Amino acid sequence: MRYLPLTTDDRAQMLAAIGAKSVDELFKDVPEAARLDGLIDLPRRQGEMEVERQLAAMAGKNIPAGQVPFFVGAGAYKHHIPATVDHLIQRSEFLTSYTPYQPEITQGTLQYLFEFQTQVSMLTGMEVANASMYDGSTACGEAVLMAHRVTKRKKAVLSGNLHPHYQDVVANLSDFGSYKLVTEPPCPKGTEGLAGEIDEETSCVVVQNPDIFGHVRDLSALAEAAHAKGALMIVVVPEIVSLGLITPPGEMGADIVVGEGQSLGNGLNFGGPYVGLFAAKQKFVRQMPGRLCGETVDAEGKRGFVLTLSTREQHIRREKATSNICTNSGLCCLAFTIHLSLLGEEGYTRLARINHANAVKLADALGAVPGVNVLNEAFFNEFTIETPKPGAEVIDALVEKGVLGGVPLSRLMPGNDEMKNLIAVASTEVNSDQDRAAYARALKEVLA
Repeated sequence: MRYLPLTTDDRAQMLAAIGAKSVDELFKDVPEAARLDGLIDLPRRQGEMEVERQLAAMAGKNIPAGQVPFFVGAGAYKHHIPATVDHLIQRSEFLTSYTPYQPEITQGTLQYLFEFQTQVSMLTGMEVANASMYDGSTACGEAVLMAHRVTKRKKAVLSGNLHPHYQDVVANLSDFGSYKLVTEPPCPKGTEGLAGEIDEETSCVVVQNPDIFGHVRDLSALAEAAHAKGALMIVVVPEIVSLGLITPPGEMGADIVVGEGQSLGNGLNFGGPYVGLFAAKQKFVRQMPGRLCGETVDAEGKRGFVLTLSTREQHIRREKATSNICTNSGLCCLAFTIHLSLLGEEGYTRLARINHANAVKLADALGAVPGVNVLNEAFFNEFTIETPKPGAEVIDALVEKGVLGGVPLSRLMPGNDEMKNLIAVASTEVNSDQDRAAYARALKEVLA
């Protein structure tokens, strides 16, 4: 009973209280194909050393990102993180037992969140940013809900070139909120007719830049089309380093900008935890989800920081809450802020230029391989190649040759025949000339 304190009678009373006949009924919304029909094939019990050995053996089947030439992106990017970042995030000034409700004892936490917000506002070209979200996809979902609140409309138009995982999060939230969702089909060549889908019922149009295929676009005309119909434009930036070169979404007319901040200060970490970025125009600030930290002065005139806005149900009446986000990615956005501070404006721009230059070199090298076609005209550090063989097969064959060559887009968009031979390839500052040469050589051998 140490680990399972509830008795059969306890469970029966709880099920009766919520109107469920059995524990299994609680999982009825989970597809049957996704449920286990028995115990996982693992030993029922082992000592600590035996467990460590077995887990180490299982982990050993993975290929670490830093062990071979690595060109995987599609929303999570391998960048160099200075050792200083890990050292500084552990300093006691930044530690707090929980969340910054008591400004008198959490000034370090509040100050870095304030600086983080300032950085995100400057990068995105927006007027205000919050103190972070869980990740880019949940930030995107919250942005759509925010647009519905602002416009009092219930229809969202999603670009087909928006990352499928982001689309799934928006679809999930829209389903539970009974909102209408129009999703355009993906366009590998980068030409979409999004403006034609916007009407007087549309609350927002959601577009990604660079998109899932790596295309970089000027979104100004789309913003004008949205605003002409009274709708908002939400721009998703999955690779925040790109804003070191690309025009900020705010300067192209965006009303809300969301993104993934993992590229700065945060490793791949097997998919998380990451840090969601959320920025908007000042006039929408009271409809923003999450928290907002502000600067003030105390009774003695000394500079201080406070939790200015916290619009979740724990703090205000439930019907007035803008979201149920219960925390921010505090440690991750601290790492983001420290990394960006170490780079400075000049270093950030230089980092972006190196990323782009590396990607251009790689695109040229892969494009020279017989049978390979690079689809992009304009891109940042990621592009899409078309191969004469199925992308998933090509990637598996490249792994056998010691190269992690990217993400087969058929994996992200299963069932779409147009994606069968397409691979998203990313190249950051960590890739060397030797890495690029190894990829081109391996790809040529695989396609021979």
